[in-house]
Amino acid sequence: MNIHNVSLTISAVRPNQYPNTDFPDIAFAGRSNVGKSSLINKLLNRKSLARVSSKPGKTATINFYNIDDCLNFVDLPGYGFAKVSKSEKQKWGKMIETYLHTRQTLSQVILLVDSRHEPTADDRLMLSYIREVCGRAVVIATKFDKLKPSQRDEALRTVISVLELKGDDIIIPFSAINGTGVEEFWSYTEEFVLKEGEKSDE
Repeated sequence: MNIHNVSLTISAVRPNQYPNTDFPDIAFAGRSNVGKSSLINKLLNRKSLARVSSKPGKTATINFYNIDDCLNFVDLPGYGFAKVSKSEKQKWGKMIETYLHTRQTLSQVILLVDSRHEPTADDRLMLSYIREVCGRAVVIATKFDKLKPSQRDEALRTVISVLELKGDDIIIPFSAINGTGVEEFWSYTEEFVLKEGEKSDE
């Protein structure tokens, strides 16, 4: 996909702040520090569009990125960070839940998991929300470059097994360092997201 114009539209906390666009949203969900910002920057070939922080739990808003007026990337707040207060966790959880259940143009929520570790209970819970809202599960296994080649197949099998992926579900190994998975992501997006959006406009 040839990308020309990308911008951060808004950092929202309430539905009335969501951008009033009629093209599809692809939302990214995952644990704090799983690599959402790095992934977004790599996919869009931008160095610092999405702010990358070494401190987990920094993203406390829903960030909408407009891509050529044909697609929104939506960066959801990370979950599972122990040092965030209980009230803050509840607020973020409500913010995510509200977005998932009210956003009419939501096409797919993509779950990010760290390929080096077994998915957590929080990851499994998020995937159940994704299945409820979207049907198909799409999972990106981040930081794939940090695994030895001999570890990679087993790591993917673990993710598939723990999350019980099957049928039409999709898993994409990804590295923000060497670009593994970028082409596969855009192939998926053009085939399943943008084409479906065009059909709904007819």
